Amino acid sequence: MSPLHGVPLTERVIEVVRRDPGASALPYLLPYVNVPWVEGGEARPMAQDVLAGAVFPSGRPLSPSLRAWLAYDTSLLARHGWFTPDGAFAPRPLDQLVADELGDFWGELFGWLSGRFAECFLLPGGSDSRRILAVTEPDDEGEYPVFALDLDDMPFLGLMYPGFDVYLADTAGLLPREGELDGYTRLIDHETYGPRMRRHATQCFAGESCVEYPFESTPVYAELCPETGGEGPAGRAAR
Repeated sequence: MSPLHGVPLTERVIEVVRRDPGASALPYLLPYVNVPWVEGGEARPMAQDVLAGAVFPSGRPLSPSLRAWLAYDTSLLARHGWFTPDGAFAPRPLDQLVADELGDFWGELFGWLSGRFAECFLLPGGSDSRRILAVTEPDDEGEYPVFALDLDDMPFLGLMYPGFDVYLADTAGLLPREGELDGYTRLIDHETYGPRMRRHATQCFAGESCVEYPFESTPVYAELCPETGGEGPAGRAAR
């Protein structure tokens, strides 16, 4: 198994975190934001018997990297709304997550994608932007894509990482910080992670790396909403 993917890559991150579990998870991405990897400095693993049978509400399996991380700690994800009070997974459709984080207006704008992305989870990262893990068709490593959501210029949702494994590695500073990682979607052309990114692009965005406003001009909109009578999200937003 390649050390650059999945469980081996996640285990490298866990080694880093174990050395200083109270350190910020975002020093390489957001040096001004303090989000401790482990709340209180003491990891809270998911119980082995619970983890062994854990699946998402849709019935889809946990990705290998997520399973490995939860065997180490649940506190980082619990702080970002991943679980119900009794410990079950609590995904949100894309539009609901966007509305909860950024307001109902923006949530409505992304409603047309919520059937495709019905199980989404917030991840640490971003300031005005957000990071979202979407439980969709997995890639060849069994991993689900991580999106960047950005509303700063024009509304944007794009592939940022091919899986939770690569998200963790970048957050922990294990990926290069110059050149090839500039821009949200640049991993689409990465020698190692590009094939996984492109598989997700096909599944998520009709082969594109992202969708940007006005959404009606994107291939995935034509695929999902072939006839809207002129009443797409751009029209609603203009009201």
